[in-house]
Amino acid sequence: MATYSYRCRVHGEFDARLPLGAAPGSRGCPVCGTQAPRSWSGVALLGRGPAVALVDRCERSRTEPEVVTSIPARPRTARRPAPSAAAHRLPRP
Repeated sequence: MATYSYRCRVHGEFDARLPLGAAPGSRGCPVCGTQAPRSWSGVALLGRGPAVALVDRCERSRTEPEVVTSIPARPRTARRPAPSAAAHRLPRP
């Protein structure tokens, strides 16, 4: 669901929650019922995805940086198995 804004000439702006892409060009004002044209602005989506959480975390790190108390452990890498004797005879690229 998305939130769309409409502007009534008498009562000002009001919002309507509709499916994404289903907003008409005008809608009746909830107070007086006159047709109000849609205000074109960014769409406000309900719900939060991982991208929004990432943006929030980046914004929060400006004023509340995470404090590191120790050096992070070195990640363990998998050891490559020793090449077999047959691998030595293969052509190299």
